[in-house]
Amino acid sequence: MSKGQTAKVAVVYHSGYGHTEVLAKKVAEGVVDGGAEAVLLKIESPVQDFEPLLAAASDADAIIFGAPTYMGDVSAPFKAFADASAKVFFTGGWKDKLAAGFTNSHSFAGDKSHALESLTILAAQHGMNWINLGLAPPNVTAAERGPDTINRVGSFIGLAGQSDNVGADISPPAGDRETARLQGVRVAEAALRWKRGQAAELAEAA
Repeated sequence: MSKGQTAKVAVVYHSGYGHTEVLAKKVAEGVVDGGAEAVLLKIESPVQDFEPLLAAASDADAIIFGAPTYMGDVSAPFKAFADASAKVFFTGGWKDKLAAGFTNSHSFAGDKSHALESLTILAAQHGMNWINLGLAPPNVTAAERGPDTINRVGSFIGLAGQSDNVGADISPPAGDRETARLQGVRVAEAALRWKRGQAAELAEAA
């Protein structure tokens, strides 16, 4: 990778009440901490014009998808964005990009794994390469698994946050926020390695 060149990571997310947005912003912070450029792309409505979001995501080296878990799956606005991405699918625009995902809900389980699976399937249909969370669940007792614990929900496929029915300034707690930041770092570092490899391959071909 040439001097000054970096990787770009898009964080495409929907947030119904602000809690998932807290995680999205921490993921973006982690992307910057990991040495890449972060681009926050917020989904506002299921009927908005998705073209600007799709174009910005297509310009990135990696895309991190985020949505709250509602009724056991991703929220309707995020699903509308996913459906709109069919336009990109038909051109292979996201093929071989890196992907990761995060979700958030009130309960510790709440079928968040199903929402994360939906995100992985979206990435797979686009031919993307999924990056898991890479953080082991805490090896502590239930009583010790407090709000400051990293990956306290114990998810592997992606970030699973838990928020109480209080303001987003209070919840999700510090442990989930730090887990989100670490996810951003992991994806940024992977994107940088991926881009260096692509640059080296092009140099050899030349």
